Amino acid sequence: MKRQHILLVEDNPDDVKLTLRALDKARISNKVVVVVDGAEALEYLNGTGKHAGRDPRDLPQVILLDLKLPGMNGIEVLQRIRSNDQTKLLPVVILTTSSEERDMIEAYSLGANSYIRKPVDFQQFAEAVQHLGLYWLVLNAVPWQDG
Repeated sequence: MKRQHILLVEDNPDDVKLTLRALDKARISNKVVVVVDGAEALEYLNGTGKHAGRDPRDLPQVILLDLKLPGMNGIEVLQRIRSNDQTKLLPVVILTTSSEERDMIEAYSLGANSYIRKPVDFQQFAEAVQHLGLYWLVLNAVPWQDG
């Protein structure tokens, strides 16, 4: 069984570093692919554009998706993921600073699997990422996973 990877969709370099540090602290050794906007996330998933030649059947175990992205926002990305037969079942965890109730309602309405607000405190964030990793990378089963 090949090791599953994580797709992190985040435009803020500080938040990318924080997330990677938290994953490392939680001893989550899965490869993390970082894309910086919604359009690139879709290119990655579809094997087009900057990611032409990538096998689109090699799906991430989970997508960590920020809502506040330049150009195409996270809600639009989620809509596109759910409307594509190849990606519609992918676990998508919204990982955002947004505390707007309407964002949460819209994300869940469109099929987000989880909505996590990024805590300001690193220790809280690291604990949240550890729980996220345990559930989505170890316990959760997906239909395309071998074994």
